[in-house]
Amino acid sequence: MFTRISLAIGLGLSLVASAGSADVPPPPAIVLDGAPTVPDALAADTQPYMQSRRAAFLGWSARDRSMLVKTRFGTTEQLHVVAKPDGVRRQISFEAEPILTGALSPKGDILVVQKDSGGDEFFQLYTLKDGRLTRLTDGKSRNWFGAWSPDGRLIGYSSTRRNGADADLYVSDPSRPGSERMVAQVTGGGWSISDFSADGRTALVINRQSINRSPVYELDVASGALKPITDPAREVAYAGARYAPDGAIWVTSDKDSDFLRLGRLNRATGAFAPASREARWDVTDFAVSPDGAFVAYAINEAGVSRLRVLDVATGAVRKVEGLPPGVIPYSIGPAIEIAPWGQIGLSMSSARVPGDAFSVDAKTLAVTQWTHSETGGLDPQVNIEPRLVEVKSFDGEVVSGFLYAPDPKKFPGKRPLVVNIHGGPEGQTRPDFIGPENYLVNELGIAVFFPNVRGSSGYGKRFVNLDNGPDRREDTVKDIGAFLDALAKEPALDPDRFAVQGMSYGGYMCYATAVHYSARLKGANCEVAISNFVTFLENTQSYRRDLRRVEYGDERDPAQRAKLTQISPLTSVDKIRIPLLVATGGNDPRVPPTEADQIISAVRAHGGTAWHLLARNEGHGFHKKENEDYYFWTGLQFWRRTLLGEPSK
Repeated sequence: MFTRISLAIGLGLSLVASAGSADVPPPPAIVLDGAPTVPDALAADTQPYMQSRRAAFLGWSARDRSMLVKTRFGTTEQLHVVAKPDGVRRQISFEAEPILTGALSPKGDILVVQKDSGGDEFFQLYTLKDGRLTRLTDGKSRNWFGAWSPDGRLIGYSSTRRNGADADLYVSDPSRPGSERMVAQVTGGGWSISDFSADGRTALVINRQSINRSPVYELDVASGALKPITDPAREVAYAGARYAPDGAIWVTSDKDSDFLRLGRLNRATGAFAPASREARWDVTDFAVSPDGAFVAYAINEAGVSRLRVLDVATGAVRKVEGLPPGVIPYSIGPAIEIAPWGQIGLSMSSARVPGDAFSVDAKTLAVTQWTHSETGGLDPQVNIEPRLVEVKSFDGEVVSGFLYAPDPKKFPGKRPLVVNIHGGPEGQTRPDFIGPENYLVNELGIAVFFPNVRGSSGYGKRFVNLDNGPDRREDTVKDIGAFLDALAKEPALDPDRFAVQGMSYGGYMCYATAVHYSARLKGANCEVAISNFVTFLENTQSYRRDLRRVEYGDERDPAQRAKLTQISPLTSVDKIRIPLLVATGGNDPRVPPTEADQIISAVRAHGGTAWHLLARNEGHGFHKKENEDYYFWTGLQFWRRTLLGEPSK
């Protein structure tokens, strides 16, 4: 049976574009510069792919055993309550701006919400009741929720309200707005409160200075005294510090290991005693049961999340087998939470699961799916499962990625390819649901490849450090060259129709790949991207500047500044010989809009083509559905012109 989409593909999308004269009006915040408008017909053809949604588990309610989840039914992600498996997702927040996260008190009677305005990432904390928000923070600084005290009387969080840069530590009684108190004044933007002790007198604090160094402290809540548990001078990573009911401290750490392991810290000596047994893969998330009897933890096994349950008394580990072979998505706050009645809550997504909330019975390990998120009426089982591709790079280092290749029966012959590079740079692309990009694979026959170049997380600290500093930065670009070499030999791919895409640091990689490999590419779609490392470091928000200097280099040092300038795409803009699509968030606090302005101006000055899409009400990435959709449609027109050889409208 022919659908409108398949018929359009058979006749050529240029006919679809010309079938109707009307255009989709750009959203009010979108400014187009050099890019065409979107035909109604194109929007109509893609509509089912634009309607998938995801549900993210945020916690359990002790009041009624319901789940708190985040999902989108309107234009932004909001908070919903699910009373039982497959129950109604009852919306409880109704904001124009997306909600980043919500945290229920231990008794389930107070809900604290974290959100920003226009993507500026100056997050404020609120309580939510009866659909109304009451602000707890100052409305100006950047605030980051940490944890509830076990009795539900206090929350701990960090805030830059003192000087805009240092993330000092605060406590507050959320039932009494205005009760906030600075507990500890600190230096640097990486501080956060991780957990409170059973009696609420102490808190665990982590100072994330880089992906390699994040010491753990214990905070006296009354006096503000900070006592280091681990050596702040040692380059060791710790994450997710949690108290057990007996006062033991659980963390993940790469101490004496290439990977993050789950274990306990000795508060007197700082010694780390690993408890997980997986030697190769990172432990990404964990939760301690309220009675301390077991710990649920997840490992990142070649990109796939595997859930384990550890018996604390015996050390026995059981594997949870009933979850889909996918990914526990990155979460603001605990990705796994164990209810007082023993149910383990978490989210999962995969190529065929857009993102849903699950529970696992700690005794039987039986899995229950609580939400079934919609996929626009499309059958998710037709989505392509990605294939792991491993290649040797220029120096013999093995790098890998995931290839979503079109069905050869539907699309015989050699197909075009988009190489889509993740941000971070310490991020990792995993075998996940790719949302609207399934339209490229399923309907246009465009393959999509997601590489994990050196510097990606998930492959050990040796690998994640291979790109540090300006002298090794372009080694990551050479990795892309190695992938292009290998993928050009794939029988189903057309090396004459390759293109590149990336966001944030992946956006830098997008520009840099266009600089180094223009002769092998047809186009580059670069979102919120770094074009000049020096101007980026000088203009990114002060609370995150030191963290970025550790990764990229210090622009204040003359030698490093010279090298950073040399490797910046803006310096070699004359080598970009392919069309660009540049997407920018007008309120981006990480990569300021000036990074896009300067490269667009330079490309055009050299006679090149640059489409520009600016969303004035977005920050680092697009999070409002009308903007996401319009950017995707613009990108489709870009790929039609560059990869499919079809004219825009």
